[in-house]
Amino acid sequence: MNWVMLLRLQDHGLHSESGFSGNSSVASVSVTIREKWRKLGKEKKAQKGNYGRMLDLAAHALAEGLNKPEPKDLWLEPFVPASSWKPCADQRSWEPNEGKNGYILVTANGGMNQQRVAVCNAVAVARLLNSTLVVPKFLYSSIWRDVSQFGDIYQEEHFINYLTPDIRIVKELPKELQSLDLEAIGSVVTDADIPKEAKPSFYLKNIVPILLKNGVVHFLGFGHRLAFDPIPFQLQRLRCRCNFYALQFVPKIQEVGALLLQRLRQNEGHPGPLDRYLVGSYAKRIKKDKSHSKKASRYLALHLRFEIDMVAHSLCEFGGGEEERKELEAYREIHFPALTVLKKTTMLPTPAELREEGLCPLTPEEAVLMLAALGFNRKTRIFVAGSQIYGGRSRMNALTSLYPKLVTKENLLTPTELEPLMNFSSQLAALDFIGCTAADAFSMTDSGSQLSSLVSGYRIYYGGGRMPTIRPNKRRLASIFMKNSTIEWRVFEQRIRKAVRQTKHVQPRPKARSMYRYPRCDECMCNMTITT
Repeated sequence: MNWVMLLRLQDHGLHSESGFSGNSSVASVSVTIREKWRKLGKEKKAQKGNYGRMLDLAAHALAEGLNKPEPKDLWLEPFVPASSWKPCADQRSWEPNEGKNGYILVTANGGMNQQRVAVCNAVAVARLLNSTLVVPKFLYSSIWRDVSQFGDIYQEEHFINYLTPDIRIVKELPKELQSLDLEAIGSVVTDADIPKEAKPSFYLKNIVPILLKNGVVHFLGFGHRLAFDPIPFQLQRLRCRCNFYALQFVPKIQEVGALLLQRLRQNEGHPGPLDRYLVGSYAKRIKKDKSHSKKASRYLALHLRFEIDMVAHSLCEFGGGEEERKELEAYREIHFPALTVLKKTTMLPTPAELREEGLCPLTPEEAVLMLAALGFNRKTRIFVAGSQIYGGRSRMNALTSLYPKLVTKENLLTPTELEPLMNFSSQLAALDFIGCTAADAFSMTDSGSQLSSLVSGYRIYYGGGRMPTIRPNKRRLASIFMKNSTIEWRVFEQRIRKAVRQTKHVQPRPKARSMYRYPRCDECMCNMTITT
């Protein structure tokens, strides 16, 4: 049974930042943290999950490490090999596409990040089929509950104008086609009609005849419906060009994003290297404001992919017992009915087996243990990205107790500042994208997350070898965490560092893997290494 495919069926009010007194002794700090844990344990034992012992060890290690330097490579990536790759997806070597074969409509599903991938794939398909792309629309989701459309998130005019040398894009169908019943004439193509990661030959064989007959095709869903290999070189480059150049956030998102970056750095006069790609002209405003003379604070961004949709879809267990199992099963029945049916009719791997294979998302407890073992000290400023963490405030106690300088967009920005984006999950997700991409270091907790994938790719593309990303191998981490009841902190620390260090190697995009995540490939970036 190919049970790995199971996971592909469907594509915070945290407390505010508090300071830390550097005058406290190691012993008193350690005791204080341990007392907090004991108090939390009395309130709700499940808060620690299975890691109470390890969290106590982490607290002591962080207290002891107050005056110790952090590991040298903690905020770095291998600079020489990483910096040899330069952005070049903006280079074109073809004539504009006239789009004579008809019109392509796309209504993309998922959240902001899944929709971003769908848009770039649609751009490539439009070029492949010599068709005209109508500005994409976004499908309303019962999970995300966001009515935002393309123009609410991305700059439409820039998108159309930037890609004009590649494809023809219009804002709506011609009037003579608007009155057609697309489903009745067979022009609606759903994800059930297209193989996942379909090759170009599929579109040429099956979609072109519909275009030529009806003049229009409507792709409904379009989640991961274009392969990453084999794809013609220039078509692959077009996907990169769309992702890294054509999709720019609208001014209201850029403005709030720039404000978020100022607050994260605690200094308004020092823009980061990626700011202009993320917040456009608002990056200049950061640079002009020299009201603070101190050096900008560096920060770590942590994407905790531990919302209820991820937790429920994983089929894993997270220490909540029968109450947790019932809650997640009820959620699956509503939002993942196909998964519920499969669970009832098929012998699936147990939660323990899933965890052993590294198929469970890291919990907040596991994430904080990883960060402490890597050597991030207690004073580290951590920006936590994500929606509503499953378990709420109580689940986050591990992070907030060991790292008091933890912040989110909700407690860095006032309700008035967030108001233009409130009730729009995709627009709020854009702020997380900005905060994570611009960070001095970024740590993902689930390699399958679209946000983490796009953020890490953006940091590679524009980072110049100076924007490190922590990509934990969850299978290796699972084998380490399984020994949590006996392993000593020094050994745990060594094994975690070795596991993470092995993921920092600079390598070209593996075959058939996403160029949005791995842009180090000839189609997207140019390797400037000169061999003699």
